[in-house]
Formats: sequence, structure tokens, C-alpha cells
Amino acid sequence: MGAFLNSPSSGYLACSMVVFIWAFWLIVSRLGATSDLTIYDLAAMRYGISALVASPFVLYFKVWKTLQLSRIVILTILLGPLYILIVFSGFVYAPAAHGGVFMNGPVPIITLILGAILLKTAIEKRKLAGAILIIISSAVLGLGASDFMLAQSWIGDLCFIFGSLCFASFVTLSRLWKIRTLDIFFCGSVVNAVIYLPIWYIFLPSGFATTETSVVILQSIYQGLLPNLIGLVFIAHAAKTAGADVTAAFMAVVPGFGALLGMILLSEQMSLTSWGAIVGLTIGLLLMALKLPRSFPFHQSSTQDL
Repeated sequence: MGAFLNSPSSGYLACSMVVFIWAFWLIVSRLGATSDLTIYDLAAMRYGISALVASPFVLYFKVWKTLQLSRIVILTILLGPLYILIVFSGFVYAPAAHGGVFMNGPVPIITLILGAILLKTAIEKRKLAGAILIIISSAVLGLGASDFMLAQSWIGDLCFIFGSLCFASFVTLSRLWKIRTLDIFFCGSVVNAVIYLPIWYIFLPSGFATTETSVVILQSIYQGLLPNLIGLVFIAHAAKTAGADVTAAFMAVVPGFGALLGMILLSEQMSLTSWGAIVGLTIGLLLMALKLPRSFPFHQSSTQDL
């Protein structure tokens, strides 16, 4: 069992689980978009509920004693309210279709660049080709949406790009620092809850009072437990075992899988172009995930310059 958990196969399994979690998160978020809950309420659920689950483990194992202060600060910022509120704000200024293009699409190529700088890994030709294909396919998938209006939503698009930078940084650092589950519990949940919840409760608008109980329960369970605890643990494990670039490639497939779920669960229609984009995303994923030895001949000298 231990050998499997340390193998790339367990990383691929974790990546697959993350795709399911994030794709269903898109569906749940769409269902909650018409409720009276504010983006500040969603962030409060994300950190408050996950902190309740994580706190006993953090206190028992005294996680803060084994983490450098600099790493605590960096991980807390990358996984914190600033990141999630900016991403949520993206959906205020831009249609949901833009999220797949500007947040998920750039993650693989940003991760390749960060990997070359921080991990000194070679940028292989087939991985670069896969990352470019993923960006193109994500753009096609977004353009296939009827509400894709680039000129009118640049603020939201910048929010999504910021989110992709934070996420790619977390994936890369997960491999570089070998981030543990307890590290995520402490920085991603407990520290952020201590910082954010008092600010939310005292200063920020809330829609809990006028929201149906069933909506609050659904959003609380999903926003609080799956993405911020289980999802991040799977991502960190996948980055360490399968590789940061492979993990990023799987994340870029989330919008396509979310579109399929939307078709199945929400009776949304998909055009032939969208189907073609999903095929492109799949091919791009395979190019980045398959193991091939070739790499750019000029990579070694370029990374030494960095």
C-alpha cells in the first residue's frame, strides 16, 4: 500500500478525483449563484467549516512547530481570502465561461515555466505542445458560450488570471516543498479562518438571513469540505507523485468535464465546436501526462541563466 501511495499511479488517481471535485464545484456554484449568499459568505463557509474539521488535527500534531514562518505566510496567502475573493469577483465582472479560459487554461503553461525556474525541470516539447493545445481548446470552449464578451469583461478576466497564477504557484510549491496534508490544514484552513472570519462577521455583507436552509447546507458542505480540504490534499499529493505539470494539465480539463456535467445534470446544450474543444483538451492532457524522454536542446542553458 505504501509503495502505491508513493507511486505516480496514486498521483494520477488523485488528479482524477480533483477533476470530479472541481467540476462538481462548478455545478454547485452555478446552482448557488441565484441565491442571496454573497461571495463573502462563500469564503466564510470555505474557511470556517474546513477549519472546524482541521483544527483538532492541527492542535494535536502542533503543525506550526515544523513549518518555517516564511512558508506559512506564502501558503496562507496563496490559499487565502485574497485569492478566493478575487476569483469569486471574476464571476461578478465576467461570465462563467471566461473562468475556464483565463483561470484553468493558463495553469499548465504557467506551471511549466515555474517548474523550469524553481524545480529546474526540462520543458519537454510534447508538454509545451500539450499546454498550448490546452490553452487553445479552453479558448474555443469559452468562445462557444453565448455569453463570451471579451471587451466588456476584462476586469473579471484579470481576476481569473490572478487565480491561475496563485494556483500554479501552489501546485509547483507542493512538489518543491513536499507539502503535507497537515500543512494544508493549518495554512489553508485554520490560519485563514482566524484572519478572515472576524473581518467577515463584523464588516462584510451577508445574505445568510434570507437564504433557504437547503441552499446554505449544500453550499456549506461543498464549499467548506471538498475543495478547501480534500481537493487541496489531492492536488498536493498529485504534484509530489505525478508531477506539477501533470497535475496542472488535469486541472485544465475541469471546464470541459464541467460542461459535460452541465449537459447531464442541468440539461445544458453543447455545440459541435465545444465537443471538439473537449477532444483538444483531452489530447493536450495526454501529451502532458505521457512519459516521453525528448526535451528542448536549449533548455539546460536557459535554466542555468535563470
